[in-house]
Amino acid sequence: MRVSREQAAENRQRVVATAARLFRERGFDGIGIADLMREAGLTHGGFYGQFGSKEELMAEAVATTLEQSLQRWHERAARHPEDPLGAVVQAYLRPAHRDGPGAGCGFAALASELGRQPKSLRRRLTDTLRGFFDMLGDQIGGKTATARRKHGIHAYSAMVGALVLSRIAEDEELSREILATVAEAITTRQ
Repeated sequence: MRVSREQAAENRQRVVATAARLFRERGFDGIGIADLMREAGLTHGGFYGQFGSKEELMAEAVATTLEQSLQRWHERAARHPEDPLGAVVQAYLRPAHRDGPGAGCGFAALASELGRQPKSLRRRLTDTLRGFFDMLGDQIGGKTATARRKHGIHAYSAMVGALVLSRIAEDEELSREILATVAEAITTRQ
């Protein structure tokens, strides 16, 4: 049965959204095409009509989710003009984000795997990574563009690292301490 272009586009978006969630929850190797398509409510055969390979889907899913995250950061900052940095940092470094990797940061959930992916995938993610650095650097400030950039790189690296480490810690108190300590260090740096 043929589907309309509109339905095909909707199906593709559903597969990308499902893959983005499942990859963050289980890792790239933690879900196969058949299970992924079943989770999306579609047949396994429909996958290759939409994507050339799992790697193509991985690239699109991760890039899409990271671009959406960056857009949400900008929106959150705009909604909190009195403390845009604090609003972004507090939303990121919270227990709910720690406990929900499927809906959270793609870099924190997949960092160790992303570093081993083909250059084509890593290249696509590099601009988004720069976007996170620039956004945070602009919020933190600095006398020069170089200083702002360094602050952004430092802050985002600390945030991702804190989220990863807080997920590793089986001690809830330590996990919360990691999140709170890094949030305080970034937001009081201004």
